[in-house]
Amino acid sequence: MSQDNPNRLPIKIDSTSNGEFRPVGIGKTLTRMKALAARRIGDNARAIGVSRRAFLNGLCGAATTLATFNSAFAARGNTGGRFELPAEASFEPAAAAVLGGDEFILDVQTHMIEPQGAWRARGRRWEAILDWFPQGACGEADPVDCYSAEHFIKEVFLDSDTTAAVMSFVPGPPERNPLSLQEAARVRDLVAALGNGRRLLLHAMVMPNLKPLQAQLDAMERAAAEWGIAAWKCYTQWGPDRLGWALDDPAVGIPFIEQARQLGVPNICIHKGFSLPSQSPQFADCADVGRAAKLFPDVNFIIYHSGFEANRRELAYDPARATRGIDSLVKSLIDNGIQPDANVYAELGSTWRFLMRDPTAAAHALGKLMKYVGRTRVVWGTDSIWYGSPQDQIQAFRAFQIAEALQERHGYPALTPALKRQVFGLNGAAVYGLDPATLKKKAAADPLGAAKAAYLEAPEPSFATYGPKTLRAFAQLERARGGWPT
Repeated sequence: MSQDNPNRLPIKIDSTSNGEFRPVGIGKTLTRMKALAARRIGDNARAIGVSRRAFLNGLCGAATTLATFNSAFAARGNTGGRFELPAEASFEPAAAAVLGGDEFILDVQTHMIEPQGAWRARGRRWEAILDWFPQGACGEADPVDCYSAEHFIKEVFLDSDTTAAVMSFVPGPPERNPLSLQEAARVRDLVAALGNGRRLLLHAMVMPNLKPLQAQLDAMERAAAEWGIAAWKCYTQWGPDRLGWALDDPAVGIPFIEQARQLGVPNICIHKGFSLPSQSPQFADCADVGRAAKLFPDVNFIIYHSGFEANRRELAYDPARATRGIDSLVKSLIDNGIQPDANVYAELGSTWRFLMRDPTAAAHALGKLMKYVGRTRVVWGTDSIWYGSPQDQIQAFRAFQIAEALQERHGYPALTPALKRQVFGLNGAAVYGLDPATLKKKAAADPLGAAKAAYLEAPEPSFATYGPKTLRAFAQLERARGGWPT
């Protein structure tokens, strides 16, 4: 079984990309620490008299991994943040319980693929990407099935503590998109039937600079009427001629936002940061976010990835280097007078997972977002299932703390349990009109909750990630896209 693979750990720090940035290796130090963590897991399992698989599936496996990474970070002087754990958490389940929790968790960015959708019938070039899809990682003969609805439900709702989620889209018109709105709605309704409520919400993809504009606006109207979508998803850096657009562009952005308002769905999720290769990097920054938020104070602008860039290390906010990264979001808000806890939200999909490898950068990133965007405006997202189950991201965030020295020097807040509850789900629930207490109560007793309880009697997490892990794999994906983002 996949759990027996000694290269897999319950905390999945590796080079995997979501397909929007080139894979970045973790370096020799963390590679050695992963090997050490694997050995310690075996040693600790033997010491307490359980199988390696049982130890991996329990909280002590995650605690052992995080504790080992702490030692690696400390040895390098990377101490701006750390995973706070009792010393005995690596071998005592009661101590490792700090990695468990009962929070309401709303993952506002999840993904899946329609394995036999129209996208796959567009020629042989798509078959080339199967070379790097995770053969056997999920037990399927066709590796694309690792991204199917069934695996999505298992990874997100059974193998993690996620209560509810939002199904998002990657950019591309319907005939090219690896997920159709029809399939997303089918899965939404399936989860609703299993979950007795709104456990899965839907985005609709909008490409306002794909001409004619009116066709895009009409498609928005149909999506709102037919599918009951909860938000819109867009990519400002993408364009059919590889030229992006700005949110406050009067020819593109303004009509799109006005249509969202008119349709009564004023939640707009915008990919910012993680500059898409071969697209428009000048539209990946967040300069237009503050301008649009000022123009439309009744619209919620949810900034996917918070403007984070994989090739730029996050430090304290510096307006002199705020052309990229999270600083570009902060500067845009300051320049346009958008106060914390206003109508701009910072989403953590892929951002938090990447930052798990660098606790000082993680501390600055989270601290800046809390300080400038607002403690009630940072929302949880994981970009799963490109990274497999989001459980490791959840456990790592539960344990993470910003160093007191950075809190004092930069005005960052301590990441208290109450603040983490806000990020995990309460902030997102307010945007999407969910009642966390009611939904969580139903989740414990509904058919999906019962299925999870039965599953947890003998869980089978894969601890696998599914996105491209090497530059070669990413290049294959780029060729398959043929200049399109999907």
